[in-house]
Amino acid sequence: MDNYNKLIRDKIPEIIENSGRKAKYHVLSKEEYLVALDKKLFEEVEEYQADKSLEEMADVLEVLYAICKARGYSVEELEGKRVEKSTLRGGFDKKLFLECAGEENPEDEVVRSWEN
Repeated sequence: MDNYNKLIRDKIPEIIENSGRKAKYHVLSKEEYLVALDKKLFEEVEEYQADKSLEEMADVLEVLYAICKARGYSVEELEGKRVEKSTLRGGFDKKLFLECAGEENPEDEVVRSWEN
């Protein structure tokens, strides 16, 4: 029997058993679930970083939605907060990369690059 010891999607035990194998699993407590979700998020982000696929992006989003619900928020609240921050601070569409910030010195030249 292969050991996994990780949070899985709800239908995985059924999928395993439908393939003729046995699945041993248990239901996590709320505290265990939150810890497992945080680990799962890192796992999914690593998989996205390696693959850069739409499928891996969807997995990251699914875990974020689960974390949101587990912490007592709705997906609508999450999206509302995203929109609020985007409105106040902007998004990432302009591809800006901050090199440094500090007190303004009139002798320093401000350089901006607007490449697409």
